[in-house]
Amino acid sequence: MDLNHSQKDALTELINIGYARAAGALSDLTGHRIHLEVPQVVIHQIAEIGPLLKAVVKGDVVSVNQSFAGPIGGNAILILDSAAAVLLNQLLTDRPGAGDLDGAAQEVIIEVGNILLNACLGVFGNLLQVQVNFTVPLLHIEPVDEVFDAITAADSKLQYALMIHTRFHMRTSNVNGYLVIILGVNSLERLLLELRKWEERQLA
Repeated sequence: MDLNHSQKDALTELINIGYARAAGALSDLTGHRIHLEVPQVVIHQIAEIGPLLKAVVKGDVVSVNQSFAGPIGGNAILILDSAAAVLLNQLLTDRPGAGDLDGAAQEVIIEVGNILLNACLGVFGNLLQVQVNFTVPLLHIEPVDEVFDAITAADSKLQYALMIHTRFHMRTSNVNGYLVIILGVNSLERLLLELRKWEERQLA
């Protein structure tokens, strides 16, 4: 299943609204101006995501995973390579010497993931006028393949993944990561239906 041009534009606009809210919350939290950019949104079969990410993310990844349920349900995951996670922690906490992902650093990344994922899923709920409930986010450090293996093993209905290249702009640095929203067929169809209704409301 591919997104047409209109669907991709509408989805990108929605996610940018969520990212603007997340950037505002992170800026307030840290006292530094933070900008979040969504350069690209694409949809893939979930089996394709692991190999695609392995081509651009080396070694183990740091993932913050949050499942959500309702008329649209699935999993939302923020994925960073280890170097990006360390840099993000340094920039957010003013700890330039923090060179590893200790317990304090992991708490920071979980909070970033929580703010980002909640903002995006909240936009889905508010603007698409559907109820979305989500769980407490969990952090894992593991190979890319294992991130998706565990999720699909828990729910075989999940077949599609929206992959959103994400860029954090802070001070003079950029941190790249990926937001992956994993959906089943029914949830994806409902999302596209609600997206079309939202577009129609904007034109009314």
